[in-house]
Amino acid sequence: MDQTPIVDLGAYGPDFTKNPYPYYARLRAQGPAHHARLPDGQEVWLVVGHEAARTALADPRLNKDWRSAGAGGSEDIDESPLFTNMLDVDPPHHTRLRKLVAREFTARRVEALRPRVQQITDALLDAMLAAPAGRADLVEALAFPLPLTIICELLGVPAMDRETFHAWSNEIVAPTGPEAVHQAVRTMTDYLVELIEQKRRTPGEDLLSALIRTSDEDGDQLSRDELVGMAFLLLVAGHETTVNLISTGVRALLQHPAQLAALRADGSLLDNAVEEMLRYDGPVEMCTWRFTSEPVEIGGTVLPAKASVLVVLASASRDPERFTAADDFDITREPRGHMAFGHGIHFCLGAPLARLQARIAIGSLLERCPDLALDCAADSLTWRGGRLFRGTVDLPVRWTQQLVERG
Repeated sequence: MDQTPIVDLGAYGPDFTKNPYPYYARLRAQGPAHHARLPDGQEVWLVVGHEAARTALADPRLNKDWRSAGAGGSEDIDESPLFTNMLDVDPPHHTRLRKLVAREFTARRVEALRPRVQQITDALLDAMLAAPAGRADLVEALAFPLPLTIICELLGVPAMDRETFHAWSNEIVAPTGPEAVHQAVRTMTDYLVELIEQKRRTPGEDLLSALIRTSDEDGDQLSRDELVGMAFLLLVAGHETTVNLISTGVRALLQHPAQLAALRADGSLLDNAVEEMLRYDGPVEMCTWRFTSEPVEIGGTVLPAKASVLVVLASASRDPERFTAADDFDITREPRGHMAFGHGIHFCLGAPLARLQARIAIGSLLERCPDLALDCAADSLTWRGGRLFRGTVDLPVRWTQQLVERG
């Protein structure tokens, strides 16, 4: 019988959602892996150290296929093709799915999106800066609509459906209740099935049409359910993470005036600044579930077979064993090795696209708003629920000067 003390994350209260880093620091000081209870009562094993996280994410004994692990939920969720995607399977199935989609996310194809990302950013900033009071919610004005527009255009989701899709996505990644999330799963599944059928009948130049057509040298193609799962994964991961990267990155800059001044003085620091934003307060707090196929030792702690495991990316990227002064936001540091996009075979396929959008959005915003500032007390911000994504619901900002002409 396991005698390991259980860490009760629910006992930490709302402060844990606002700022989990001190709590993770205390856990890291005690060891890299901990038996824990989530606020909803589920028992898991948390991996909080940087080296332990990299090891766990590369360990084939930590599986992603929750169906094989017997970790399913209700019937409508278990059977939904939304979860027939490469994030929820292991090799060789994962290898096959990733191979079929990776060709659509090459560096050249992502770079080709730069003019469109800039065009959308400029239009959104035009609208935001037209506000007569010089105030806006940056999430609503820029951080949310930019990545949602880009990924929906990329996949071929009609403009009129995008707000509705975002509502379903929010419910699935941060459920407000069992019936609400089940309804979102059912409705989104039906929507994507119909969208794929429309693309089969009338293919376009979008990514979803390309995925329907794509095959490898052996003629292997994605099945209907695999297409639904891939579309779901790309749509949700393709905008939810980037929303948080842009808004939380800007928040970090505005709360660290010396770093903001350094970036304004030297624009060549922008790429490095985005990497530090990813390290310091990245858009994904914890990885999706993994399950041990047998007992696994992590940092001297043995996780039992069939245990549920959550690797805490946010904690790994603040580990002082890997980063000097890890709790300091420093855009001049060498941030390589951060865990914001994961590690191993499930490393985020969309990382180059997220970086591109963040660099353009944040660079353009700072260029056009020379005196941008927070328009609220930092501790009054409302943080999104759920354990997966990390970001604020809104980010009020203000300005009195603006560069009307785009650079």
